[in-house]
Amino acid sequence: MKKLLLSMAALPLVIGGLSVSASADGINILDNIKLKGQIRPRFESVDDGKATTANASAYTVRTKLTATANLLGVDGLSASIGMISVNNLGSHEYNWNGTAYNDGTKLYSKVVDPQQAMISNAEINYSVDKTTVHAGRSQINLDNQRFIGTVGWRQFERSYDTVFVANNSIKNLSVLVAWVYGFQGVIAGPTADTNSVLVHAAYKVMPELKVTAYDYMIAGAHDTYGIALTGKVKTDMAKLSYRAEYALQKDSTMEIHNSNGKADASYYNLDLGANVNGILAGVNYEFLSGSTGTDGKTNFNPMLGTNHKFNGWADVFYVGNSGPLGGLKDFNVRLGYTAKGLGKLLAVYHTFTADKTMGGLDDLGSEFDAVYTNKIPGVNNLTGLLKYADYSKGTVAGYTNDIQKIWVGLDYKFATK
Repeated sequence: MKKLLLSMAALPLVIGGLSVSASADGINILDNIKLKGQIRPRFESVDDGKATTANASAYTVRTKLTATANLLGVDGLSASIGMISVNNLGSHEYNWNGTAYNDGTKLYSKVVDPQQAMISNAEINYSVDKTTVHAGRSQINLDNQRFIGTVGWRQFERSYDTVFVANNSIKNLSVLVAWVYGFQGVIAGPTADTNSVLVHAAYKVMPELKVTAYDYMIAGAHDTYGIALTGKVKTDMAKLSYRAEYALQKDSTMEIHNSNGKADASYYNLDLGANVNGILAGVNYEFLSGSTGTDGKTNFNPMLGTNHKFNGWADVFYVGNSGPLGGLKDFNVRLGYTAKGLGKLLAVYHTFTADKTMGGLDDLGSEFDAVYTNKIPGVNNLTGLLKYADYSKGTVAGYTNDIQKIWVGLDYKFATK
């Protein structure tokens, strides 16, 4: 309740301004009100390969609406209020956290899109001289969202309750320091209440090189700190992109409920991509260290990341937001094509192995993924999606079921000018 009250500090002001043009002594309390929103209907089918569950079919619609306005006539001062709602349209043939339907004999497979609504944004921002001070509830996505993200793929995404300062007054340098006091929506971590600190800095050395350093101090869990080198290189033949990243997880600096998380794990990610006249190709190797369970170490756990983007779209490896105990080695290649009017088609193939053998085994399976997206002709800001994930089982316990998932969806976004 405390974090909700803190995040909603701007709520009465914004709601009042939506209905009337309020002013005091000639000063507008709210002006330049803008709305933006999203309507995203989606069908998801899941066959998790378990004899104990029935195939799931989930029809859901995400609705988002956010209002932003200048506040009190002060240059750079603004407030926002927003909501997100997910409705399953009476579709009960799937299982989500907290509510499980069955076909009369067994539970349905899991689709983590609960029918639920929440205040997704309740924030005040003040920007001056390339510095922004923020307080309240909003969405935070840092870098490629591997460690800090909103899990926007899920219909009911995550919001962060934060106070942060962001500055880019030095040319090519951006710095953010945030105190996180709560998570809402897709919860991933020791608790929805927290006392965490995020530190992030990025410096663009040249167009071909950006250096990013970070320390994400997640209360009661771990500190994740690391460095990433990224860039884009244009040649006569192709547009190239790369990523080289290394990170460590160590004992938690921040505490919550008098507990201090213990951690000892490592991570690296190597990626090279190319675009040759619309033909997309790439190769990637991602390593998340593991534990035998008796070596005093922990497995690397990106608990606040948008993990659907990584290690296969079947979401095999982050059930319970912990990842495989033995760690994960993901070697994957991708191939696709994109062109104006034709949309984007991308296919990815993964092979998965464990860092530490579990019972003498390290085969975590393989996966084939494919996605096609394109703008719908005749309707501005409407995009269609077809997506498929096919996971083939391995030999390590817990990863011995084939899994298939299919998505069909539309995404409509709108905004007032």
